[in-house]
Amino acid sequence: MADPLKALFSAVAPVSPDRRFATRLRARLERVLDRPEGVDMPEPTTPVGVVPYLAVSNGREALAWYTDALGAQEFGERYEEPGGRIGHAELRVHNAVFYLSDGAPELGVVPGDVSAPVATSLVLMVPDTDDALQRARDAGARVEREPQDNPYGRMAVIRDPYGHRWMLEGPVSAPSYERIRHGDIGYVSVNTPDAERAARFYAQVLGWTYDGGRWVRSRSLTIGLWEAQAPSTLFCCYAVDDVDAAVTAVRQAGGHATDPEARPYGRTSDCTDVEEVAFAVYQPVVGDDRRPAVNGERHGDLAYITYHVADSARARAFYGDVLGWRFSPGRVADGWGADGVAPMVGVSGGHDRAVTVPMWRVDDIDGAVERVRHAGGEATEPAQQPYGLMAECSDDQGGRFYLGQL
Repeated sequence: MADPLKALFSAVAPVSPDRRFATRLRARLERVLDRPEGVDMPEPTTPVGVVPYLAVSNGREALAWYTDALGAQEFGERYEEPGGRIGHAELRVHNAVFYLSDGAPELGVVPGDVSAPVATSLVLMVPDTDDALQRARDAGARVEREPQDNPYGRMAVIRDPYGHRWMLEGPVSAPSYERIRHGDIGYVSVNTPDAERAARFYAQVLGWTYDGGRWVRSRSLTIGLWEAQAPSTLFCCYAVDDVDAAVTAVRQAGGHATDPEARPYGRTSDCTDVEEVAFAVYQPVVGDDRRPAVNGERHGDLAYITYHVADSARARAFYGDVLGWRFSPGRVADGWGADGVAPMVGVSGGHDRAVTVPMWRVDDIDGAVERVRHAGGEATEPAQQPYGLMAECSDDQGGRFYLGQL
């Protein structure tokens, strides 16, 4: 029988170590050497479980992008193939680890495609969703979903330049804006016989531009255009703390209300008041509940609403019961202002027909009056009021409105 110890005298053929093992071992040894004397080395930090391994179109560029956009830090030793292709790199973001390499079509590994749908999303836990999203946005990420509070946390979604979809999830925190209050106006629509004609008119007069044909873009309050039978009026949707309680209040006060139904912006009920004026109440969802400006913020915003009604006492009692509005006497006979409502609201009694009249904020009322007339509408000369300059107008379909330079 051959002596097995003689094998110790045999020549040893060198073996190339596994590069990934060597990379992790080298990184661990470097961490040991960096520790102060007497501090024990913890267990290896190699992640346990599933680790995302991203294939990208430009590894060097991607490493820099993830550093800038996500705050990632590369650790361990990067492996570069002959020719400069990134064969393996490891990154850490907060407490998460992911790997990265250039695509290797010969191995069936292809980079992500930013124009293609995705089958997998990466959930990245972050301390502050809004800050993380802004950092990624500034670096050029495509934002697919703005931050929104959910029962499990505050979530935003991005696509990186390499086709990978990231869900940024952090704790729900107090909003940096003032939330809409019970009784505030969360949405309005200009109800008009011809919505396309109205869109052209208000684009010319107020500079409105539109998303989806009927939604006014980038206003401090959501504004829409809705095709409805004459007379033209402003339709209002009011925020409430409890939509079911609001429905009960509408019915008890003599109005009509549908059972609430779920809509993207909150549970909503379509209603009519005691003068058969249509309106809606809704319970805003968290994350889509910013309070509108009291008098608008810029040119084209809604600055004020006047309700022309037959019986102001009856209208005040109804909206007081339903929305909690309280009123103070105005400057004109049978004129009343609702206290603390945004945007500001007034009620004027003694009219033959109930109609809701908006005031649109303008920077230059003389120029706006000229544009009204040029677009086929009518406008009085501007008059000085305690709050600024005002002109009474109607559009080219007879819809009444005011212009206010505040």
